[in-house]
Amino acid sequence: MFNPSRDQARRFFFDAWEKHKASRPLTPLEAMAADVVIAHPEYHAVLDHPERNLDRDYLPESGDINPFLHLQLHLAVEEQLSIDQPPGILAHYHRLLSRDGDAMAAQHHIMECLAETIWQAQRQGTGPDAMVYLGCLERR
Repeated sequence: MFNPSRDQARRFFFDAWEKHKASRPLTPLEAMAADVVIAHPEYHAVLDHPERNLDRDYLPESGDINPFLHLQLHLAVEEQLSIDQPPGILAHYHRLLSRDGDAMAAQHHIMECLAETIWQAQRQGTGPDAMVYLGCLERR
């Protein structure tokens, strides 16, 4: 399984964004990443300056939002939706999309549940629990 380092993951977003801006060909995953970045103009300045932001720490206790984590969660959700894994996530997405009328808002709800599920797994020293994840989505 592919497990990129923090720098590799960040470089992926920097490279995809740069290729998009230069109208160079993108891989399917880079195109997906570029689409997510396009939908988040608040992160364009970060991605426009890799020399300043590759090593930057984003500390939640300081009120920082990590744009790379946010973008990576989007990609994870996109992949999960494309294969309906865990089974049922696609139905939750469509329900949220129908309720909110906004694909980005629906994804953000899913991302909050995914982040919560990952946090719980890390805290408990276990793998992510699909039932916890889907249960969170049920409550949205």
